[in-house]
This record gives sequence, C-alpha cells and structure tokens, in this order.
Amino acid sequence: MSRQSRRHFTTEFKEQAVARLSEPGATQSCVARELGVSASQLKSWRLELAAAGSAEAIRRQQAEAAELAELRRENRLKEEVEVMRKASAPVGSLEPVA
Repeated sequence: MSRQSRRHFTTEFKEQAVARLSEPGATQSCVARELGVSASQLKSWRLELAAAGSAEAIRRQQAEAAELAELRRENRLKEEVEVMRKASAPVGSLEPVA
C-alpha cells in the first residue's frame, strides 16, 4: 500500500474557498465536495482566516493607539515649551490681559 502525500493549498485557494461559503445556497459540505476537500478542512480554513483578520485588526488598533499616544505626548511637550517661552520672556514684552 502506498501512502498518499499531503496536499498543500495556497492562501489564495483557501480564501476563495471560504468566500464561496458566502454565496447564496452554498453549504460547507457542498463547497467542500466541489473542491475535493473535507468539510472539516474547509471549516478550519474559515476559522483560520477569521482569526487572521482579527489579529490584523488588533495590530492595526494597537498601531493607531501608539500613534495617538505619541501625538498627545508631542502636544503636551509643545504646550510646555510655549509656557516656558512665555515665562522666560522679558516682563515688558508681556501682552496686557483684557
């Protein structure tokens, strides 16, 4: 008896297979049968892609939070510099308060 080698599928193939699940009337078992894969394999691809999307969303959210923190830090430093500049200005050059 010869042992079958494992089949490897590209990420593009997996994405297209999972996308077919969203077509009207498409079931996991029908799509799997048409593609020649098991229904459980198709399900695991769907879960993998969902997890990858979630991970990407989390990375994007963390990057945005880091950028926001950096911008806030820069604003705070600019405000401090402005206060220090006004505090070190000669007394006669202060503008009158209305």
